[in-house]
This record gives sequence, C-alpha cells and structure tokens, in this order.
Amino acid sequence: MDLLNNRSSVSEFVLVGLSTSQETQILFFAIFFLVYVAIIVGNLLIVISVIVDNHLHSPMYFFLANLSFFDLCLSSAATPKVISDFLRKHKTISWWGCMTQMFFMHFFGGGEMSLLIAMAVDRYVAICKPLHYKTILSHRVLTGFLLLSWVIGLIHTTSQMVFTVGLPFCGPNVLDSFFCDLPLVIKLACTDTYILELLVIVNSGLLSLICFILLLISYIVMLVTIWKHSSSASSKALSTLSAHITVVTLFFGPAIFIYAFSFNSYSVDKFLSVFYSIITPLLNPIIYTLRNQEMKAAIKRLSNHHIGSWLTP
Repeated sequence: MDLLNNRSSVSEFVLVGLSTSQETQILFFAIFFLVYVAIIVGNLLIVISVIVDNHLHSPMYFFLANLSFFDLCLSSAATPKVISDFLRKHKTISWWGCMTQMFFMHFFGGGEMSLLIAMAVDRYVAICKPLHYKTILSHRVLTGFLLLSWVIGLIHTTSQMVFTVGLPFCGPNVLDSFFCDLPLVIKLACTDTYILELLVIVNSGLLSLICFILLLISYIVMLVTIWKHSSSASSKALSTLSAHITVVTLFFGPAIFIYAFSFNSYSVDKFLSVFYSIITPLLNPIIYTLRNQEMKAAIKRLSNHHIGSWLTP
C-alpha cells in the first residue's frame, strides 16, 4: 500500500523521443520498423535452422540459437513501443509499463551477457581442447549454462528493480529518451538516489566492463593457440572466433559506455541506446550468417525445403 502511495502523484512518464520534427519521426518510423522486421526474421531463421537442421546440432549452434532468442526478446522489450510512438504527438508510458520495460530489458540483457561468456567457454574448449570437446560440453553442461544465463539475468534485473519500484516519484516525469532508461528514471525520483545510482553503475557498468576484459583475455589466449597451430581447421576456428569477438564488442561496448561512464550530451546517450537496443540485435544474425558457411548452407536448405513444399501439389 505504501508503494502505491509513494508513486500516486506520477502515473505516467513522458518520453521526449528522438526528434520533435514530424517528418523526421515518420522517417524514423520507417527505419525502425524495417530494422525490427529484419531482427525478427534474421534471428528466427537462425533459431529455426538450428532446431530443424541436424548438421547444426552442436554446442556452438545451441548457444547461437539461444543468443538469437535473447536478441529477439531484448529488442521486443522496447522497440514495438518506440515504433508506435513515432506516430504519436504525445509520447507517454504508464508507470507500470515503464517498470516492466526496464525489468525485461535488464533481464534479457543480463542473460545475453552471461550467454556470451558461455559461448567464449565453448570456443575455448573447441580450440584449446578439441579432442575433449563433446565430452566436456555435454548436454547436461549446455543445459546448465543456459539455465545459469536465465538465473543471472533474473538476479541482475531484480537486484536493481526491487529498489527502483519503491522509489517515490512525486514531481518531474519527463524522460529525455525514447524508452524507459533506468539511470534517467532514477534521477526523476524525489529522494536521494546516490546509493541506487552507484548500484546501477556497479551492477551494469562495472560488471559489463569486467566481463568484457575477461572475455578479451580468453580470446587472446585462443588467438595465440590458433597462431601456434596453423592449419585449415585453425583457419575455420579463426573465422568463427572473429565473429564472436565482433559480437561481444558490439554488445558490451555500448553497455559499458551507457552505465560505467557519464555523458553530458544526451545525443551521445541516445545514439548508444539505439545501437544497443536496435542495431546489435540486427547485426548479430548478419555477422554469424555471413561468416559461417554451415549456417548459410542450413538457411539455404531450409528455404529450399519450404519453397519445394509450397510448389509441390
């Protein structure tokens, strides 16, 4: 009951958005809509291909399919609302809608961060201990990694949202963003939020930075191992590893800058937010598909199978 009284004076938040120009907003609507459709199609293709194609039933593609699922969920937490807001003059989101949006964005973001670490472990075992690959990464281990990703995502978001939900919002309700961004929402509370802001920096920013550094160290070890064993298999491993490094950089880079470093320019924050929530989920399937011959072949087989079934009477 106290929680409801605390927030009673603010029932919704006003989103400033990316632009106030109607023509620019229509352009953004078209761009975001097309990008979101591409995210859905691209990531669904990867998930379905891994499920139905026996050639892709390996630990690496198991993680890749789940990464695509996380990307689907992460982009869907805010993007549909962002797209519809481009057609509205007054952009608002309810208090509960804002809290729900932040909960799921950090839930799937934290889960994806954990999954990327699991994928690095997969590549390390494949490159440094190839003879024991299937023994080490058994079905039980894969399931454990996946469940751990979900649990870490839940802990990551709950540890922040449990305090945010209890904040009193009794005055300003304008967010200079196009979705509910946790650091910006916290600053609107009519109480001292220094400790909570510090928690967000530690939980999201420093955690992302530490994970990114550990991943880079592991990738350096793997690159050295590949360099010492020059062969065609090593060339394939290098191609796969470079795709992982690219995805990790694209995921952790914006997250680190958003939460670990403070920007006075809101335009920088907005650009990084767009990159993190829209561009990264789009680039992941493109990177893995273009750089992976097995994935391209699987998608082609899937397409040919469905086209053939449609044409066959």
